[in-house]
Amino acid sequence: MKPVSLIQFLIEERRAGHINAELSLLIEVVTRACKRIAVATGKGALGGVLGNAGSDNVQGEAQKKLDVISNEILLEANAWGGHLAACASEEMEDPQPIPDMYPKGNHLLLFDPLDGSSNIDVNVSVGTIFSVLRCPDGVTEPRVEDFLQPGTQQLAAGYVVYGPATLLVLTFGHGTHEFTLDREVGSFVLSRRDIRIPEQTAEFAINMSNQRHWEAPMQRYVGELLAGKEGPRGKDFNMRWVASMVADVHRIVTRGGVFFYPLDAKIKAKGGKLRLMYEANPMAFIVEQAGGAATTGRERILGLQPTGLHQRVPVFLGSKGEVEVATRYHREADVAYA
Repeated sequence: MKPVSLIQFLIEERRAGHINAELSLLIEVVTRACKRIAVATGKGALGGVLGNAGSDNVQGEAQKKLDVISNEILLEANAWGGHLAACASEEMEDPQPIPDMYPKGNHLLLFDPLDGSSNIDVNVSVGTIFSVLRCPDGVTEPRVEDFLQPGTQQLAAGYVVYGPATLLVLTFGHGTHEFTLDREVGSFVLSRRDIRIPEQTAEFAINMSNQRHWEAPMQRYVGELLAGKEGPRGKDFNMRWVASMVADVHRIVTRGGVFFYPLDAKIKAKGGKLRLMYEANPMAFIVEQAGGAATTGRERILGLQPTGLHQRVPVFLGSKGEVEVATRYHREADVAYA
């Protein structure tokens, strides 16, 4: 069967009425920028891109050189094409307007330019996450509040994994699809269409070092997984934890599993660890479109009304069966403690 390039796939989606020409162009531009990021990450120490940049992002986290480089690549690529009204990055406090010298489009782009960047220096997979929203009608100078749309309003979401192969996983709300970068040709090629995440799994990803800080229902749930065949679940579970959300979620998209970043005593005041707009919403959209589930442990992530551009939330996502069990335990505990 003849390979289907990303460009051909986008044209097919336009003909099917799933996207318009402007959104198609936006995805082309974003993925082209991601190819440049893939080149930068691939050079490693030879490209002088490893180590800290000596600055902090808006979250107060130390930036890696590649964080800054990746952010600049995405901003520059999306500035002049006429497909965006504005964009927002996890690395910047405020939205980035499109320069006045360029035409503006009808879309808003949010992105985490380099997720898992703490792994860069040890050559572990990192990635880019992005989300696309429609700019509200009549808005020519988008402000923060124009970005604060529930995840159900996303027009597209995707991530790119920079690993042994560079992979793009993409959804427009009509299934989740994977593309592999053919480095010799320089184009993304469809490698899996209509991905389905198994409903049941025996694999989970979580940072166990935070266990002592978790809420009681999370302690109960993971305790049952660790009890294995002899416990109430009646089967053994394996744990995986890369500490790069893109890598952990891609494993789930590939073979099933669940990913948890629950609320704990250390991060309770912040509302959670992961960012709703840059990480949770796009990943939840991708996972749901692949037949999985995504909640905060209490409610559906895509149904949340955002209150801030850098809002944080707990994240439970992956194989539907296990996400539902963990979510039920939290809801039951809330009723018991009410």
